[in-house]
Amino acid sequence: MSVTAAPALPFGAALAAARPGEPSWLAALRAAARERFVAVGLPTTRDEEWRFTPVAPLGKLEIGLPAAPGTLRPEALAPHDFDPAWPRIVVVDGRFEQALSRLPDSAAGIRVLPLSRAIAEGVPEVEKHLAKTVAPEATPFSALNAAAFTDGLLVVVPKGADPGQPIQFLHVATDASADALLAPRLLVVVGEGARATITESYLSLTTQRHVTTTVAELVVGRNATVEHIRVQRETDAAWHVGFTAVDQARDSHYRSFALSMGAHLARHNLHAHLSDENIETLLYGLSLTRGEQVSDTHSAIHHDHPNCNSWEVYKGVLDDRSRVVFNGKVLVDPIAQKTDAKQTNRNLLLSEDARVDTKPQLEIFADDVRCTHGATIGKLNEQQRYYLQSRGIAGAQAEQLLVWAFAAEVMTEILQPTVRKALEADVHARLGEMTG
Repeated sequence: MSVTAAPALPFGAALAAARPGEPSWLAALRAAARERFVAVGLPTTRDEEWRFTPVAPLGKLEIGLPAAPGTLRPEALAPHDFDPAWPRIVVVDGRFEQALSRLPDSAAGIRVLPLSRAIAEGVPEVEKHLAKTVAPEATPFSALNAAAFTDGLLVVVPKGADPGQPIQFLHVATDASADALLAPRLLVVVGEGARATITESYLSLTTQRHVTTTVAELVVGRNATVEHIRVQRETDAAWHVGFTAVDQARDSHYRSFALSMGAHLARHNLHAHLSDENIETLLYGLSLTRGEQVSDTHSAIHHDHPNCNSWEVYKGVLDDRSRVVFNGKVLVDPIAQKTDAKQTNRNLLLSEDARVDTKPQLEIFADDVRCTHGATIGKLNEQQRYYLQSRGIAGAQAEQLLVWAFAAEVMTEILQPTVRKALEADVHARLGEMTG
């Protein structure tokens, strides 16, 4: 009688990695996360939340952790460094690289540390907040990250403080990441009345296939202001699944911009909890896809209290046989009177074979609110193209101008001028490739 072997657990090698010397609370968190992932496994297209995100093929790959991070020269990162004077935490293939990083002095109590060092030093904010805003139960990939993460970034800005400069987190994949799981994690805690700008970048200096699963947790204190810029430009062979969650206190302001340009499949969950009155949340994003890329954004804004505003605008530019997915939810509790929420998703198709699946949603249980949503999918306006050509602008240049105008509307929402200028150049270059 033959016995059929049980299928191997996806990412089993990464989950089985030893973590000696970690504190007991973190060991317990990892064990619970591992148990959760084993119980639920990878989602399939039969799961409503993953209906358009085909991640099941990952279960057929043999994925472990990199044996050692790759070696990089500092000049390799220069094109991806927004400003060489700003603090920078660099993680290569999931592990902190001291030689490539720039750690600031902890002036005025501001702490910018690799997450591994913060855990080793027992920084209290780590145990207090890690995996609280994004629990392992949130998605299978948040469980996978909690079980397997190796390093990342901790930022603590105390009450009333302002770092004065953006803080950069740069995660780099090298050839050493081939068929490996990379699991960085970010934790940002901004105190009452404080300000911070965080840039979070993922890039590949390799063409090797790898899987990146990320979690970013932001705790925004009362009357605090945070601008958070997330850039994903990994190799077209990569798989990228990220989860960002922000928990906002009274009178706080959070502004997010997410740019997705890379990976074979990129999924980003973005959840905002408006946990008190008079909060403002602004979410903006742009996806540029080509070839057979898939870019999926799932957002959720929870209005749990009255007198709060949220504004969400996501755009996609698609070429070839690529695909963009947008699923946005705005949830308004019965107590959340005087809510003002607007959600918009717009997509521009450059190819007959490109596809968009968009599902903006409002779930409103209060009656004194102002909430709208909408979605559009279309091609370039031929009348506008003809107008430009009739004034001597060649066909390809006219198309590039129109596509840039479509993307620029959301790019201007990046308030930090140095970052905005750099990302505008990147977007210009990609759109030139897509329309040239």
